[in-house]
Amino acid sequence: MSNPSIPANPRKEAEVLKTAAERAPRLVAVIDVGATAIRMEIAEIGATQEIRTLETVRQAVDLGKDTFTKGRIRQENVKKSVDILKGFRRIMEEYGISKPEQIQAVATSSVREAENRDNFLNRIYVATQINIRAIDEAEESRLTYMAAQSILESDPALKDSDVLVVDAGGGSTELLLVQKSFVTFADSYRVGSLRMRENLETQRAPPERVRTILGQHIQRLIEQVKRNLPPAKPTILVAMSGDSRFAASQLCPDWMDLPAARPDLKSFASFVDKILPMTVERLVGKYHLTYQEAETVGPALLIYVHVARAFKIDQLIIPKASLRDGILREMALLGYWSPSFVQQVIQSAVVLSQKYHVDEKHARHVADLSLKLFDELKPEHQLDQRHRLLLEVAALLHEVGGYVSSRSHHKHSMYLILNSDLFGLTRADMTLIALTARYHRRAMPSLTHPEFAALDRDAKIVVSKMAAILRVADALERNHTQKVRDVSFARESDRFVVKVRDVEDLTLERLAIKEKGNLFEEIYGLPVNLQEFRAEPEQETYA
Repeated sequence: MSNPSIPANPRKEAEVLKTAAERAPRLVAVIDVGATAIRMEIAEIGATQEIRTLETVRQAVDLGKDTFTKGRIRQENVKKSVDILKGFRRIMEEYGISKPEQIQAVATSSVREAENRDNFLNRIYVATQINIRAIDEAEESRLTYMAAQSILESDPALKDSDVLVVDAGGGSTELLLVQKSFVTFADSYRVGSLRMRENLETQRAPPERVRTILGQHIQRLIEQVKRNLPPAKPTILVAMSGDSRFAASQLCPDWMDLPAARPDLKSFASFVDKILPMTVERLVGKYHLTYQEAETVGPALLIYVHVARAFKIDQLIIPKASLRDGILREMALLGYWSPSFVQQVIQSAVVLSQKYHVDEKHARHVADLSLKLFDELKPEHQLDQRHRLLLEVAALLHEVGGYVSSRSHHKHSMYLILNSDLFGLTRADMTLIALTARYHRRAMPSLTHPEFAALDRDAKIVVSKMAAILRVADALERNHTQKVRDVSFARESDRFVVKVRDVEDLTLERLAIKEKGNLFEEIYGLPVNLQEFRAEPEQETYA
């Protein structure tokens, strides 16, 4: 089945999306506020989207220890973070990086879970004008995938394999299952190296019990993964973290000259056995780690060993890429999600629709019609490519609620979508999708609906614009037969005309438009009018 979201030539599409000025080399900065450190990467993005790192800076700060033990970031570490980021700002200015579009800054679980998160982020913004986003688990998974994409795409063996991508961080572990280049599973678990280390200290575990207690924590993680993971036999584990990169530097002498290290599990596990009993002081002295790195390296690497053994994986791949590389890859696309990522999202939506036994032909056809309307109405709605994808997903899922009941199925659709995860989409994205699907029939958006009322002004407008389009597209596919295929559009002074080619009877569709076109008229200012037209028969010619 064709998918209009996926361009025939992704590189060509990327070129169309960019002006000549945008294609010029750009200097950018990416900041990652993590559990044990704040890191910044200065890079140049070239004319053909190649990325060249110019400088990497790292400053240790114990945000995770605060959040995972006390639930909030101590004022001492708030001030330290502000000072670190003031220093980062000075470095950026030396490179001429000052515009907001040149800077992307994210924070993960240590900030996301802190009770004083908003105050922390506001203090930083006021002092440095750096806007840090506390990203949710879904966005973290997406960026992990974007970072791993280069190794997944460049290795032919990985394209045809089942691969586990694991990022064992300080506060959480991200896990993705990639089957033949498609992400079929992605989730985040609150089991991280620093979280486990803090638990050991709380229990005052004796040294001889450390490995056993860590193993128990990791085993609970593995049990959760196995319950949720679709049937698969992964043969390779891609380890994505600073701790795994440290292990690679010790196991592979030529690590710096390789795109990725490829240790077998036996040698990797032997290295973990070697460092796990070492004290923090011994690790700092022997390997020149920071104190924070030395605290977490053993528990983090043990996660990879246990996961690999649980799935009988003998081969590990450790790329140089990090979360920051995922952000840089997105910045190289100027905010447009890559074609391969869009394809991943659509595939995830299709899998979810199949779970709820949606009429797939109908859903796909409504999505196709929605996209045609979206593209035609771009001057009016002024939404971007991200919204185009969210509309497509809403169209694919608008009838999932029928699985619960045909009565008020639009409300059930909203509930099911709100309580589902799609790879790479944030909770904010899923909320827009859910409400767009909710308004594909019956009532228009209203402040009396709690879910809609909870949105900010901009999100309310986006939902209304997308739902107006979806209602018209669904009306054109009223009888689920895909008979309305060839459509064109015209704007007249008092109406928006949808011209339908080679369809004899549009009675049902006109009734549906009358019933569902009210939101379109309210949002776009014109009622929808259907017109049939037939192709002119070819004239016979005679010699």
